[in-house]
Amino acid sequence: MSDNFVLIKIPKNILAIGAVSALLLVIMLQLGVLGGSAKIAPGNTPNSGLALPVGAKLYKLAAQSLENNLAWQGAVRSRLAVRITPKYPTRIIEIPVHVGDKVKQGAVLVRLDNRELRAAYEAAAAALNAAQSQAKQADIEAKRITELYEKQAATRQNYDAVMAQAQTAAALLKQAGGRVEQSKAVLSEDVIYAPFDGVVGERLQDPGDMAQPNQAILTFHQPGDLRLEAAIAEQCQSHLQPGQIVNVQIDALAQNLSGKIEEISPEIDPQTHSRLLKIALPPTPGLAHGQFGRLELACQHEQSMLLIPASAVLHYGQLQAVRVVEGEYTHIRHIRTGKAYGLQLEVLSGLHADETIMSEAGLAP
Repeated sequence: MSDNFVLIKIPKNILAIGAVSALLLVIMLQLGVLGGSAKIAPGNTPNSGLALPVGAKLYKLAAQSLENNLAWQGAVRSRLAVRITPKYPTRIIEIPVHVGDKVKQGAVLVRLDNRELRAAYEAAAAALNAAQSQAKQADIEAKRITELYEKQAATRQNYDAVMAQAQTAAALLKQAGGRVEQSKAVLSEDVIYAPFDGVVGERLQDPGDMAQPNQAILTFHQPGDLRLEAAIAEQCQSHLQPGQIVNVQIDALAQNLSGKIEEISPEIDPQTHSRLLKIALPPTPGLAHGQFGRLELACQHEQSMLLIPASAVLHYGQLQAVRVVEGEYTHIRHIRTGKAYGLQLEVLSGLHADETIMSEAGLAP
């Protein structure tokens, strides 16, 4: 009689899960999370450590007091920076400048369509001429009625009526003159000139677009005299004062600059609870309006923390560990780290002051 064999197919995903589980089990055994029935201290492996290597570099932990430095994002701005906008809605005829152009004060930046304004000016001028004629005629009548009234050849009623007409004509003449001056002033705004020597930062509209008083056509700034503008938390302001020297990091230059606080806004943003700071920056090659920067401040009191060399940390995927020295042996212990301070890392959990670790743990076994 022949034997019967049954083939069982194991799904590939189950095999993959099994492989991952086995790998995690090995890591946990290495870290001392699993293994043995004896009770051991959390984070330690059983008391079967490796012998301390000859010539190993050791590091003894001690609490250190450090400033809690924070970085506040900001932007480099020119002290003289303006948005070029029209004073009335009209169509853009010409923009003879481009982004990055260096422009002298008084140079033409934008030309606007002035046909409607010119028509309004001409209508106001015609109304002024008519008002001048009426006022002149009314003045003649006022002089004539005055002479007749003084000779008692005109009634008081006729005198008052003529004088009232003369006053009305004079008032209308004044109004017409004001409208002409206003139209003339607006008409002169059909060309926008550079307010100072500067550089064209952005060109936000093009010829043919409809310009509005609340919409910028260009941005224009002076390239020198730069400062960092950054908003900081309200509670940090008590540590600062105008004239104080602070550290500014400019990412584009990969450079630290020493800036001086010029202004601290008295107003607090109700949404972010922050204040705006303006920090004067020294003349620096490559520093430009619009660059990103960070203001570095210690806004809180010094705090005590444990720091270890970054070279002491072993990495098991997302897990971290160190080699703790106990006598002539070392044990692997799981830890959790926080901020980096140069070549050192803050220890959040897993180690205590006065413990000793290997400062150069090498690669994970």
